[in-house]
Amino acid sequence: MNKTIRTALLSVFYKDGLEPLVRLLQQQGVTLYSTGGTQTFIESLGIPVIPVEHLTGYPSILGGRVKTLHPSVFGGILGKREDATHVQEMEQYKIPTLDLVIVDLYPFEETVASTTDEKSIIEKIDIGGPSMIRAAAKNFRDVTVVAAKTEYAYLKTILTEQNGAITIEQRKELATKSFQVVARYDVAIASYFDPTASLQFVNATANPRSLRYGENPHQSATYYGALSNLFTQLNGKELSYNNLVDVDAAVQLISELSATTFAIIKHTNVCGIAQRPNLKESWEAALAGDPESAFGGVLVCNQQIDSVTAEAISSIFFEVLIAPSYSAEALSILQAKKNRILLQQLQPVSSSIQFKSVLNGVLTQQNDAGNYAEWKETGGRTCTDTEKENLIFANIVCKHLKSNAIALVQNKQLIGKGCGQTSRIDSLRQALEKAKQFNADLQGAVLASDAFFPFDDCVRMAHAAGITSFIQPGGSIRDQDSIDYCKQNNLALVITGLRHFKH
Repeated sequence: MNKTIRTALLSVFYKDGLEPLVRLLQQQGVTLYSTGGTQTFIESLGIPVIPVEHLTGYPSILGGRVKTLHPSVFGGILGKREDATHVQEMEQYKIPTLDLVIVDLYPFEETVASTTDEKSIIEKIDIGGPSMIRAAAKNFRDVTVVAAKTEYAYLKTILTEQNGAITIEQRKELATKSFQVVARYDVAIASYFDPTASLQFVNATANPRSLRYGENPHQSATYYGALSNLFTQLNGKELSYNNLVDVDAAVQLISELSATTFAIIKHTNVCGIAQRPNLKESWEAALAGDPESAFGGVLVCNQQIDSVTAEAISSIFFEVLIAPSYSAEALSILQAKKNRILLQQLQPVSSSIQFKSVLNGVLTQQNDAGNYAEWKETGGRTCTDTEKENLIFANIVCKHLKSNAIALVQNKQLIGKGCGQTSRIDSLRQALEKAKQFNADLQGAVLASDAFFPFDDCVRMAHAAGITSFIQPGGSIRDQDSIDYCKQNNLALVITGLRHFKH
């Protein structure tokens, strides 16, 4: 649904970049309304403009604190053009429709940075500006809003190419950006009033949950989010900080696997995982990979927990169990221990962005999506169908281990892993020792590495232990060393072109 711009309200602090847009609006026959300095600026260009005072019947009062806060302005912005009652009332009170609102905000952050004078700072808390922006953004079906000079060029392009008409999608896009501008502005003001609240942006979350403690008992902690949208807690004590971190790791992993899978997470790393025809067998194989580390872990699966599996699980101590559903019999068995946390996962965790606090700030990045970008067979032979299935599985598992990471897999069972080491060869040594500790059969096993092999020492050591196929992203200046060794020894080596490093 396109809307042609016929009227516009302009009230901006920064005038740079405004002239070309104003001249275009004039050329397209748009009636302009404005206030104060913006009005003076437009008049200096020789362009007709109607003072807002002509709408309101009031001059700017209270030292400029009140200029636009009037029904004649906000009615023109908020009135719904398709609502007969709105239209009738606007006609009754002689309120013109305002199709375009171009408003920026007083420079609050700049003022805080340039002075400590509280009176000056307070006066730079904009009231009318955010109100007009929010009103226009709310009514995006009828009104176009621009809340920052960075959007002038975009608006000018649209108006030029579409002859003054703007699509509903474009209006919604601009409305979204405008709400973001106002949100940032409010955070800046809140941070000024409370400088100790360095993460004000999270305080916008409704009903933050105070946790028993943080990573350690002497650390306080709070969870900001809507956990109830993701899980129903069916049993157990309140989730702790560390529980939540491990639960996140668990559901991120299980979301990538569709076949019947059981996994055990310990300190955000996979310590056991397996795929089998049924859930009980998957659990048994996952546990067998490292029964020692499984103690006190977080368990996750992607099928309903039945009574047989519940009985098997109950043989060990665990903190949390996550499943899409539970049979009534299984739930009765598992609820026998009151502190055992049982979560029913209602939907996948789907956020595409990760956050991390560093250096009094926040890093964001896209989630590490996908398994491999390419499947490049570079070894001495092509991997078999069975090897390929195990390599794909191993690569997913390795992706969910802390770097440097190595995952050893046999028959879709994790039989050894190395993670969090300062060298890749140390991670491999750790993985091989784990496999030997629990008598895993390494003959014909596969190996996944989250990042490239810097030397051929990993393929040499793994081959000596019985491993016959490898998967890694490649990208080392010495990739050829590992490739040559695999060719010389008839080993399969797949290069994926996609690194899964978890720093």
